Amino acid sequence: MTFTVQNREEIAVTIEKDAIFFRNAVKTYATKISMGLLYQTKIITAASEIVRNLLKYGGGGKAMIETVTDGRKVGIRLTFKDSGPGIPDLDKAMSDGFSTGKSLGLGLPGAKRLVDQFDIRSTVGVGTTVTLLKWK
Repeated sequence: MTFTVQNREEIAVTIEKDAIFFRNAVKTYATKISMGLLYQTKIITAASEIVRNLLKYGGGGKAMIETVTDGRKVGIRLTFKDSGPGIPDLDKAMSDGFSTGKSLGLGLPGAKRLVDQFDIRSTVGVGTTVTLLKWK
């Protein structure tokens, strides 16, 4: 599916302060398209999970926020890219309860449940890219 990008902002995420700035930017974008509060909460929560992984496992990277439309609907697309170690077993990483960081293991699968579209691509030794899309 092809989307038209209306607005775009890329934010370098290297420290926790950057992650907070990014979450606030997601809120601003969602508010600008009049996204309902429930959907705002979902996209911000998903963004928080993924940006935390970007810092913790990927060593930081870049996070992009875009306002997109498919001609009928408007939404927020988030793309997270790192040059970290990559994820050796995506199926395992996407299963509930799996964690390499002594957490509850809800980050990736939890984020996926909160959004309308979720894509993850990872190459060991190269890095990981996660894309989320939530329609208004």
